[in-house]
Amino acid sequence: MAGATAYNRPYTLGIEGGGTRTTALLADAQNREIKRATFGPGNVQLLNDQQLSDLLRTIAGEFEPPDIIGLGMAGSRNKKDHQRIRNVAGKIWKEIPCFATHDLEVALGKTNVTAVILVSGTGSCCFGRTSSGRTAKMGGWGHILGDKGSGFEIGLRALKAVVFYFDLNGTWSRLGERLLTATGANEPDELIEWVSSANKGAIATLASEVFTAAKHRDRIARDILKGAVTVLARDAVTCAKKICNKKESIEFVLSGGVLRNQPSFAKSVRDEIKAHWPKAKVRTQNTEGVWGAIELARDLEVPPVFKHTPNKHDTFNGVLADTEERHPRSMGLDKLPLTEAVKLMLSEEAKGVKAVQKETKIISRLVRQAAKALGDGGRLFYVGAGTSGRLGVLDASECPPTFRTHPEQVQGIIAGGTRALTQAVEGAEDDMDAGSQAVQFRGVGKKDIVIGIAASGRTPFVWGALVMAKKRGAKTALVCFNQNVKRKAGVPEIILAPAIGPEILTGSTRLKAGTATKLILNCITTLTMVKLGKVAGNLMVDLDPKNEKLRERAIRIVMALTGTNSTQAHATLIRSKWVIKSALTKIER
Repeated sequence: MAGATAYNRPYTLGIEGGGTRTTALLADAQNREIKRATFGPGNVQLLNDQQLSDLLRTIAGEFEPPDIIGLGMAGSRNKKDHQRIRNVAGKIWKEIPCFATHDLEVALGKTNVTAVILVSGTGSCCFGRTSSGRTAKMGGWGHILGDKGSGFEIGLRALKAVVFYFDLNGTWSRLGERLLTATGANEPDELIEWVSSANKGAIATLASEVFTAAKHRDRIARDILKGAVTVLARDAVTCAKKICNKKESIEFVLSGGVLRNQPSFAKSVRDEIKAHWPKAKVRTQNTEGVWGAIELARDLEVPPVFKHTPNKHDTFNGVLADTEERHPRSMGLDKLPLTEAVKLMLSEEAKGVKAVQKETKIISRLVRQAAKALGDGGRLFYVGAGTSGRLGVLDASECPPTFRTHPEQVQGIIAGGTRALTQAVEGAEDDMDAGSQAVQFRGVGKKDIVIGIAASGRTPFVWGALVMAKKRGAKTALVCFNQNVKRKAGVPEIILAPAIGPEILTGSTRLKAGTATKLILNCITTLTMVKLGKVAGNLMVDLDPKNEKLRERAIRIVMALTGTNSTQAHATLIRSKWVIKSALTKIER
């Protein structure tokens, strides 16, 4: 089902989640309001899955089941965030089509002209869209990294300013008096405790005190608001420049509680925008963003309803991936005596090792390419998800202490980021764009090599990384355990796919596939460092002895390679700042 008419249903539930509150509205096909209600904050970056589920479930309990749902949630920055919202919503409103996006797009709503919406509420952000659908964004980084010109920043700057001037001249300003009243503090020192426990919304409410003080000609308040006007107008104009030039017709829409509730402030922003873009039309938004959620849900193609189905990437042309096959020897695993189960596991691990041994030529090729990359000043990247990603990060993290490499030389990239090292991040491995962006933002280039690790060989995050790495000129390779995987448009250049067969616990690739992956990565980094001269014989002559055990090892290495005694080896290492190669050179002289 696609197109505008496919979802022209009688009842549409629109949901707009903001940093301060969430508004839900049920409307019929004639845009008549059936019911509305407000709920707690709806910034998805500040809500875990359970909290998001609780919020949406509370909303569902207030309304009769709609025919379609449109959600615009603050903090929903990308497709992965949109999918996360749909997944959670799909478990609550089963079989009901759901359109999800960010709150800026629903605030802009349907428009047939090029437009930029500038939002200043609890947070701040800009979003632009051309009549052809091209988009651009400025901000949306949250209150720690961004939110310039927002209610939060205005409130926070006010707090900082009043204590600064108190330190400067010992005078507590009228604005400071207002802030003490608003926070319930009796004296400036009590603001320390208040602000340490205040959330984003509480600090944003202080913006109203700044506006009131400015009306009473408070100089500090006026300076704060003047700065807010400048940054908001600048960001709006910068966002517009990303999608059009000044010769084109464009409309700027001012939205958010700060701009809607402070007309004189909004006028100053409007005047500042027009000073930079004279032909622009600037207006204050006159409809709620929740109506935009309703319009877009009806008008745009809606992704499929969320259902618990097998991962589409587990099959290839109808053939189940090797790692997902059931192992005939372990059909009765739950009934086996413990000793027999242990023997079964170890025998399968041994089969995995033998399968890896058969791939020595391809592993050697990978080592040569990795050594060339590092030798030429490039880098080695491992990219994976789940167990594969964790093993890549582990191998990369062990290179600096073992071989004194710089942390940038060997890097591990895991789908879902560092949080995924200790917990599952839902949907992270299925986001091909995220893999592509991870490689792009790491600055991968022609000197580098990117090795994807995916037991099934299908992980979209990994393929996104490999495709982008190829576009940027890097060497590419894939380590997997699926014989059906083939290159796509020359990506990757090398496929290493040992035939280890299915796991004894079906699909649990942390077992035999994990062991095989660790063996392969051990070979790649260890032998790469050997080729780079970081090993003499079988001794690590470039380890970084940061602790007592490694210092003792360093002394033994120097003794073994030079024939000197422990006292001289120790003294030389101290003079060499515990750089073994330097110590060896000093003794050889």
